[in-house]
Amino acid sequence: MAFSGKNNSGGRGGARKSDSRGKSNGRSGRDRRDDRKDDSRGNRFEKKDFKSNSSNRNSERGNKPYFDHNKVQKTANDFEEDYQNKKKRGFEKPSAEQPYKRDFQRRKPEGKRGGKVKLTPQVEHKSDDGMVRLNRYIAQAGVCSRREADELITSGVISVNGKIVTELGTKVHKTDKVKYEDQTLKNEKLVYFLLNKPKDYITTVSDPEKRRTVLDLMKGACKERIYPVGRLDRNTSGILLLTNDGDLSKKLMHPKHLVKKIYQVSLDKSITQEDFFKVKEGIQLEDGFIKPDELAYTSKDTKKELGIEIHSGKNRIVRRIFESLGYKVVRLDRTYFAGLTKKGMSRGQYKALTEEEIKYLKMLG
Repeated sequence: MAFSGKNNSGGRGGARKSDSRGKSNGRSGRDRRDDRKDDSRGNRFEKKDFKSNSSNRNSERGNKPYFDHNKVQKTANDFEEDYQNKKKRGFEKPSAEQPYKRDFQRRKPEGKRGGKVKLTPQVEHKSDDGMVRLNRYIAQAGVCSRREADELITSGVISVNGKIVTELGTKVHKTDKVKYEDQTLKNEKLVYFLLNKPKDYITTVSDPEKRRTVLDLMKGACKERIYPVGRLDRNTSGILLLTNDGDLSKKLMHPKHLVKKIYQVSLDKSITQEDFFKVKEGIQLEDGFIKPDELAYTSKDTKKELGIEIHSGKNRIVRRIFESLGYKVVRLDRTYFAGLTKKGMSRGQYKALTEEEIKYLKMLG
């Protein structure tokens, strides 16, 4: 068989090797591969020797072997040391009569995914024996909100059992005598009522002119002293919230929470299309610019009846919007306030709010 010059000069099938690496040695390619296998075996053997040499270095360091999870065994002293550390964290050593009780709850380290699980003792939180913060006590008494109560405390007008208290965070018992200046406060249960206010009733607690108030309609509803949230004009009807929760009242009346209100408006004459779009785009009043959230007709037969959605709490705002364009509001009825409606309620009727309705109000804002 004839070989090409390439194979004769150094190919894998050549009989002799003659290239730049050295002179021809007269050995075949198979012989050279066997030599490389022998070299690799020798290298592996040298690694074993290196490992044995590393054990010699360990002996020079004081016979301390490298850490091996499979070979490490705890001594009795190690177990005793672990037990003492656990004992400091509240661990009780189990006995034969009493089985082991887990006093630890598992939790993962914060900010890490996975990792070792730490064991922390379960801590039982003791109650304050019915004690409440002083600012909450004042708010529940219907004086003001908690934030305003803090200002009253620091100003030195609040006393507890005859002593002026100015420190924030003070806690009191429900049986303590708390006074705001000369007025004794009563820590009452928080109650919430919805009233469908009729016309010719004013939304004040008392009236020097002896006119009828909304509290006249609430007689016998509860023992607590309640207050209306916001105002409705004497000639305006609709839903009105009454409560002794000062915090909630403050939040619902604050402009930043944008509490939604819907009114049904009846005008003395049909509104023109031009004026309709003026109101919808916004009106400039003497106390500022006002734009309703929604405006629509409520009847197909007449353009005197409209529905307006607004979140402003300014005094007589709906009436002033239409009066600025030459219209007189004949009837104004609030049908929606902060998620509450008067569905199923007749004029002058009231009802206590459900737990779901109270939770919804507190989540607003």
